[in-house]
Amino acid sequence: MDYQKPTNNGIRFLSVPLFFFFVSSLTWSQSDKLKTLINKDYDFTKIGKMHVDLEFDYERNRAKTLELAKHNNWKLKETLPGGKKIELQEVGEDGTPIFYETYADDASQVSRANTLHTNGIMELDLDGAGMQVGVWDAGVVRATHQEYDVRAIIADGSEDIDAHATLVTGSIISSGIKKEAKGVAYRANVLSHDWTRDKLEVTEAAANGLLLSNHSYGIKTDRVPDWYFGSYIKVARDWDRIMFNAPYYLMVTAAGNAQHRNDNETPIYGTSRDGFDVLLGFTLAKNGLTVAGANTKIDRNGNLKEADVSAYSSFGPVDDGRIKPDLAGNGSSILSTSSTNNTSYNVSSGTSMAAPGVTGSLLLLQQYNEQLYEAYLKAATLKGLALHTADDVTTKGPDYKMGWGVINVKTAAEVLLNKEFTTHISEETLIEGDTFTMTVEANGNETLMASISWTDPESEFINRGTLNDKTAALVNDLDIRISQDGKTFFPWKLNPAQASAPATQGDNLVDPFERIEIPNAKGSYTIEITHKGAITNGTQDFSLIVSGVAVTQCSVIAPEDITLSDASTEGLHINWGEIVDGLYEVQYKKATDQNWVTDYAGGNTFLLNDLVENQDYVVRLRTFCSQNIASEYTQEYQFKFLGEETVVGPLDNNEVLNLSSEINFSVYPNPAVNQISLNTEVSDTAMYRIISASGIELKLGEAKSAKINVSDLATGIYILQIQDFGVKKSAKFYKN
Repeated sequence: MDYQKPTNNGIRFLSVPLFFFFVSSLTWSQSDKLKTLINKDYDFTKIGKMHVDLEFDYERNRAKTLELAKHNNWKLKETLPGGKKIELQEVGEDGTPIFYETYADDASQVSRANTLHTNGIMELDLDGAGMQVGVWDAGVVRATHQEYDVRAIIADGSEDIDAHATLVTGSIISSGIKKEAKGVAYRANVLSHDWTRDKLEVTEAAANGLLLSNHSYGIKTDRVPDWYFGSYIKVARDWDRIMFNAPYYLMVTAAGNAQHRNDNETPIYGTSRDGFDVLLGFTLAKNGLTVAGANTKIDRNGNLKEADVSAYSSFGPVDDGRIKPDLAGNGSSILSTSSTNNTSYNVSSGTSMAAPGVTGSLLLLQQYNEQLYEAYLKAATLKGLALHTADDVTTKGPDYKMGWGVINVKTAAEVLLNKEFTTHISEETLIEGDTFTMTVEANGNETLMASISWTDPESEFINRGTLNDKTAALVNDLDIRISQDGKTFFPWKLNPAQASAPATQGDNLVDPFERIEIPNAKGSYTIEITHKGAITNGTQDFSLIVSGVAVTQCSVIAPEDITLSDASTEGLHINWGEIVDGLYEVQYKKATDQNWVTDYAGGNTFLLNDLVENQDYVVRLRTFCSQNIASEYTQEYQFKFLGEETVVGPLDNNEVLNLSSEINFSVYPNPAVNQISLNTEVSDTAMYRIISASGIELKLGEAKSAKINVSDLATGIYILQIQDFGVKKSAKFYKN
């Protein structure tokens, strides 16, 4: 029989017996470091109980779904003209059959992830190597595609190779054999699954260290009653429960493409043609990240010049007023891998393609944080960082079309890099009845902005049939305020009853993310985090992100007024002018050595020890203002160590070793395409370096008779430097 959209009356439940078990271990893990981390922070008893509950629900609902499908002649699976796949997933608590559909209408610049890549403008060389991400979809990826090598793994044993899953996977991890199809995290691994047991499989994967998963599908909008739209239903609660119990795991989902389908005849605001209130199911989970589609223009420096929401992208709000979608990514005309064969590609559009771009970008941020601080971010911190740094593109503040704006991982990476210099990031715990406070100093150069983000417990409330029910799903209502001289600044909030109106500032009662902005901030401010009512479980973890502050008074300048003193038979002291709040790196070596001895000093003096008499030494210093923010090095100063007879006093330019002088020579061919050669004689021990125009070392090797490969360098100007017996020779060349 033909499918008819159900009414709110629903269908009677059937009772089906069940047997279940819990899988306690998996065949993969993210890394030993992450397993150690989650073993400390995860309550595996709760995760095990949750898995049992989800397994029980799945088996009971699956049996009921198959029985009702047979009784009502519902198709379990369909492939529509154009290739879109639909599958009957479960039956809602009211008896409504819930069909999943993929969110591509047809197949990294927008996220600014390209600025983090090798040869990107931030020169971070982030690529996702060693990282894993989960993809759940209508089927599994074509794992043998040339773009994946062995990095696409079928994790659930499924043999149903799917075109949509292959497109999504390629957007994340394609290596770039076809340059235009290069993925955002192009050396990462994907664990591919079909969507049949998505909640169960994610629970197992998260317990074993999965940080992120991509879900470019959702409930089909023309097969549910109107009250489903914007509702916090059981499937949203289940996903919130998973993320709460696995606090390093974040679900990223596509918002959907229902803006103009007119499937919700009674939206919470306006009329069907306005496009509001068409989000469904797990896109409305409090703790997940829901991605809209955007049309954008980005300049070569990664700056957003223009942006608007895509014509297909589904709008919020959630019925309780929460801000969904959370942010936007590029989903228009994306070239990616195709499942036709191992060398095929296709172009697709939709929020299905916007979501994996965001997922891959967030994976790079996790990789970067681990490089900087040897730790991964909790999901609340990662999500909060993405929302804190998104580009605001319409009216000031968030909206129900693109959430907090277009994702900008370049800015997010800068916030990570500048931690404890101009930004503050911390993962805190608020105890019931307590108040968290901190005082910050605005740096006067940018907007002072503070955000809190938390993974909220699943709500006991779920909607069971009430149209546009405004009951809040938020369990633990945390609040952030900033004050100065008796004036209080409030976070942004939206009103679902006026969904097209600009955001206002006030008491946000519904969102597990709150952000305050103070333009032209000057002076000291007090940040205060409190809560309303009781806190479930007595405590609530939260993440605090602050930017536009002067965490330290340190100036990023190299030390000056350098002197030698207190010479003895084994060494001598080097001294310099003190920089407030500075930490200093001291490097020294024999003048003929290649490698530096590196040490650190908290004050403005350091003992150079274990020196050999009658040897020439070189020394240089730089200032660290935070763990990752440092000045340039000073000049390289030479001195001869003569034991107690060493000449001490100020080091000046006359004593600078001629390591920084440049003796010009040339390379050929110039411009170069694939390789360069030297036209000068060097010793057997000479070394070469290729340095970018911004001073980053890209290649290092032996210079004798070298034919140096430059085919992997981006087009531009580079410096080739030869070091031979303490003298550096350098020449510029252009790479085509």
